[in-house]
Amino acid sequence: MRVLSVASECVPLVKTGGLADVAGALPAALAGHGVGMRVLLPGYPAVLAAQAKAPVVRKIPELFGGPARIRRGALGDAGLYILDAPHLFDRPGGIYLGPDGRDWPDNPQRFAALSKAAALIAAEGIEDWRPQVLHLHDWQAGLTPVYLRRAGVRDVRTLLTIHNIAFQGLAPAHMLSALQLPADLFNPRGFEYWGKISALKAGIVFADRISTVSPTYAEELMTPEYGMGMEGVLADRAGDFTGILNGIDLDAWKPPYAAPDGKAPHRAALRKEFALPEAEGPLCVVVSRLTGQKGLDLLIEALPALLENGGQLAVLGSGDPGLEAAFSQAAIRHPGVALRLGYDEPLSRRMIAGGDAILVPSRFEPCGLTQLYGLRFGTLPLVALTGGLADTVINASAAGLAAGVATGLQFHPVDARALSRALSRLCALWRQPAVWHRMMENAMAHPVGWDASARAYAGLFGAMAA
Repeated sequence: MRVLSVASECVPLVKTGGLADVAGALPAALAGHGVGMRVLLPGYPAVLAAQAKAPVVRKIPELFGGPARIRRGALGDAGLYILDAPHLFDRPGGIYLGPDGRDWPDNPQRFAALSKAAALIAAEGIEDWRPQVLHLHDWQAGLTPVYLRRAGVRDVRTLLTIHNIAFQGLAPAHMLSALQLPADLFNPRGFEYWGKISALKAGIVFADRISTVSPTYAEELMTPEYGMGMEGVLADRAGDFTGILNGIDLDAWKPPYAAPDGKAPHRAALRKEFALPEAEGPLCVVVSRLTGQKGLDLLIEALPALLENGGQLAVLGSGDPGLEAAFSQAAIRHPGVALRLGYDEPLSRRMIAGGDAILVPSRFEPCGLTQLYGLRFGTLPLVALTGGLADTVINASAAGLAAGVATGLQFHPVDARALSRALSRLCALWRQPAVWHRMMENAMAHPVGWDASARAYAGLFGAMAA
């Protein structure tokens, strides 16, 4: 089975979020299931620097404002194609945002180019290889089915995976010609969205199949509360829409201890690193963007429930200035709260290894990886009952504890009062060492790798290509 994965980011080359983890992990995970997946990735400076010897295998004389080349690189044992278009991707700043923190104004053209290159590979092949299926990730690859349709390609199937529906790839209507899009599809049944072009809607409407990153999120997306205006078009495609959980790389996320008892020295080291005193309650950690979506304003409000029960909190992240200030003030006022602003991958791993619980109070969460890391490390997740958090954590309810299967705590509704009750419950469980130890064992044994999900993707690709 020949599959081309089309993504705007991919570990270990470039990452801003979970999409990159999925794009980087799937080729190896699928290899054992009869799928040969190659990846198409934009040629950002970091990507080209890491793949400096990648030879040119295809030239494109003109691609949205300048010439481009496709280079062949390597992603572990998997094939990698790099869209080297300096006029679109060779620039300082982030991959989506400029140095001023705002979207690059030509993002519509930049990712239309990625989609157009994918369609070109599907139509004509490359290096005597032609995909049977295109796996398209989020809005950045959403225009691909439209370009395929315009080129008359009917024998290559497309799967669009929605990682986060909040990002929809909007462009003004006057860019139809600039983006080389057919005007007859700019309508409510096509890719028109409230008078604008939506790359995400183009993918939802015209891809052969649609998936998202957890079964619960798939159901949520067809409701007004979570669908962000796309619930109607997704409901129309319900028969072609499925949810497949993300996994994590078990080798990359291997805890530095084999059993729950091995956590103690890592907890002590983490307290020392964050200058936290010894405490009678659990050491909780947060590794996250500090945003309202992640529910961290609720955590500020619910923090007394943790601290009054002897718990502690160590936070790593950055984001909303108001939330950064709120956690900074909490750290000043309370000796049991510590904060590190920014992104630090090694520190995040030390926090997950040393923490007793990891808090993920997201208002919505398509899948979430943080709670999976927590499970792998025996760092019990406390999560909101939403999206992939609902699908991956077994709640310490009376029934879950009686059956001996609980791996963490869930709370609902997603508000500060329910979070406060959950934090109090967490601390109560901490004071029952035998129960806590059993939950840690359950968490560390819980399957969080890619095997089951890779089988599901392989089955879906096979059905599409049949």
